[in-house]
Amino acid sequence: MAEGKSACAKSCADSAVHVDVKDYYGKVLKKSSDLKTNACVTPAKPIPAFIRQALKKVHPEVTDRYYGCGLVVPECLEGCRILDLGSGSGRDCYMLSQLVGEKGHVTGIDMTEDQLEVARTYVDYHTKEFGYKKPNVNFVQGFIETLTEAGLEKNSFDIIISNCVVNLSPDKKRVLAEAYSVLKDGGELYFSDIYSSGRLTEEIKNHKVLWGECLGGALWWKDLLQLAEEVGFSPPRLVTASVITVDNKELQDVLGDFKFVSATYRLFKVPKGNSKPCQIIYNGTITGVEESFQFDCQYTFKVDEVVEVDAEVATILTNSRFTEDFTCQPPGGPSKSCGVKPKAGVVDPFELVLQLGKQSPGSATGGCCSTQSASCCK
Repeated sequence: MAEGKSACAKSCADSAVHVDVKDYYGKVLKKSSDLKTNACVTPAKPIPAFIRQALKKVHPEVTDRYYGCGLVVPECLEGCRILDLGSGSGRDCYMLSQLVGEKGHVTGIDMTEDQLEVARTYVDYHTKEFGYKKPNVNFVQGFIETLTEAGLEKNSFDIIISNCVVNLSPDKKRVLAEAYSVLKDGGELYFSDIYSSGRLTEEIKNHKVLWGECLGGALWWKDLLQLAEEVGFSPPRLVTASVITVDNKELQDVLGDFKFVSATYRLFKVPKGNSKPCQIIYNGTITGVEESFQFDCQYTFKVDEVVEVDAEVATILTNSRFTEDFTCQPPGGPSKSCGVKPKAGVVDPFELVLQLGKQSPGSATGGCCSTQSASCCK
């Protein structure tokens, strides 16, 4: 097993893809305006006020080197241990540092030295800015395909986030497997990434600029469902999605008819096969979303309202950090399911984009519409 890990670490270090990505994000890109598409800067929805306030406290140099594709802020963060895959300059880490509080902790891992240098430079600055006695953020150099090899312990994180990074990996299944390994039981991988409308051609996958722009390595969204199942995660729950545009004619010519979306999914490390459909009652105990909690694009729970959910959602809500926030009872009584009962987990993000385009813009980003984080991590 150790030999396998070492071999993987070596292959990651020697990978031409990793070398190209390091060069693109460490040397070619100096600020977000250098990007040639909006893939790495597209937020899924307007940013909530409490997150805007947290972002304002992040040092400008850290923000200027930010290349994310969404906003990865799930609910119930206070006191949590969070891992940010591909943390880059540390913008999301420093934002989350404020939301987990002084008793929580955020770890960022990245392979690019130039990005890590920016992130580490401002650890003391943000500790003072947030009024903490000691830092609650640290940064680790390593590959997202070999988290344990980088010194991260198994079963040690409540939540893992990733913002437009998984697409940059040449071995996405390995990334998901390592994330599953370092998550605690009941833990969540909550991440935004770029997905394609089909499996990309070799020409596109071998195009260095398209890969660096987060398009060349994009997964066909249906392949994510398969990889998650193979690794052991619960079926991915789609939170939200937005369109990716490519204004560069040369790049668009290479891409042809392929379409792209930025999508946020949540995957949970929960038991399988030991739950049944049930009626869920939201207790209204998540701080900031006491009246209504948007879990994903299919389920929004209103306080004290009885909603029938499928077995997958029932398993997640009763075996994760949300356990104490919901009451589960056998199906059969009167319930509401927001119209047509949704299919378990299977939502086409491209269809969701069309639906969202017909609606008025919301005030939430991803599944998070709270005004502050809640204490859910034990």
